[in-house]
Amino acid sequence: MQSGRQSPSNQAASTSRFHHPYFTPAEVEFLAEKQRGKLSHTQEEKTRQSACSFLEAMGTRIGFPRRTIATAQSLYHRYNLFFPRNKEYSYTDICHAALFVSTKMHDTLKKPRELLAVSFGIRNPELAARSKHPGGEVDLDTLDSQMVESERQRLLTIERLILETICFNFTSRMAFPYVIKIGRVLKASKRLTKFAWRIATDCHRTLLPLQYPAHTIAIGSIYVASLLSSFEQPPEPANPEFRSPHELAALLGKHGAWEEQFQSQAADLEDIAHAMLDLFIQSSQNPSANTSPSTPSSPHPHSSHSRQPTVIPSPWKSEQLIRLKIVMRETEIPPRKRQPLGTADPSALYKAEDANLVGKNEGTVRFLFGPPGVY
Repeated sequence: MQSGRQSPSNQAASTSRFHHPYFTPAEVEFLAEKQRGKLSHTQEEKTRQSACSFLEAMGTRIGFPRRTIATAQSLYHRYNLFFPRNKEYSYTDICHAALFVSTKMHDTLKKPRELLAVSFGIRNPELAARSKHPGGEVDLDTLDSQMVESERQRLLTIERLILETICFNFTSRMAFPYVIKIGRVLKASKRLTKFAWRIATDCHRTLLPLQYPAHTIAIGSIYVASLLSSFEQPPEPANPEFRSPHELAALLGKHGAWEEQFQSQAADLEDIAHAMLDLFIQSSQNPSANTSPSTPSSPHPHSSHSRQPTVIPSPWKSEQLIRLKIVMRETEIPPRKRQPLGTADPSALYKAEDANLVGKNEGTVRFLFGPPGVY
């Protein structure tokens, strides 16, 4: 997101902010480093995964479709690129607002108090156990009214900040339908396509959806599924109707005609694969990490409060995943150079006061749905 270049006399009176749907890895690293503060990379990642698990728990408890949960996770990541991690707002506060905005984007709207009722039940299981509501929501009238109102106000305050980071652009493209369509074109088996779909859900636990469009995430998920299904595994029996995981991994692991067909590049798939393998290594070393949960297809008003996101034990050992990363590095495709959406280099794009203006009332602001040069 970038403010329009204005003269000093007009900057406070009128500014333009452009929506950046995707960021280059250099931009992501620059913004993350700027907002990380005193947190280490490990602490930041731990907080990120805790937030994603919390959103999974809330979304599953309410019965939100996968698209609502995934978008909320991406909004959480985007917020933390523009605002410092501080003690004023906890990650649960940001999650509340991210989920609230996501429900608006996907027409699965819930009121703030409804979200908070579920949140209190998750954060305080003893309150949920005493709840008479079939969904496990806590009766907010039984809690301190000032505490509840304070959380509601924080939700609404952060909602405004999140809306500014997306420039009020409610368009959201998800990788899930592309996984199905591209899987059919590539002749992937139903089992492999289902596996890729689950990997696409886990992509939202990372910053990948902020760096690559939905169709690239989809084909990257198919590539990762093929790698995991073929590495150190015997070849599957030949089937003329489907390509085997070995064939798909070999096809997508190098340059070819598929890059133009699917408007994606092999180097990007390599980046996606390494990011997902890092996530799975972390998950295999921490079995309590909640990845690839089962997700209801639509909200259900009578979901049981005892239902929790299903934790799928990692079928891979971290040593096996590390060996796969080493093998991939031996034939690694050099990363492609990506230019920022603006005309400046990634650092200069955010060194000015552009990002600092987010969340402040500085005269008239125009929010534009496209990057600089489009409008």
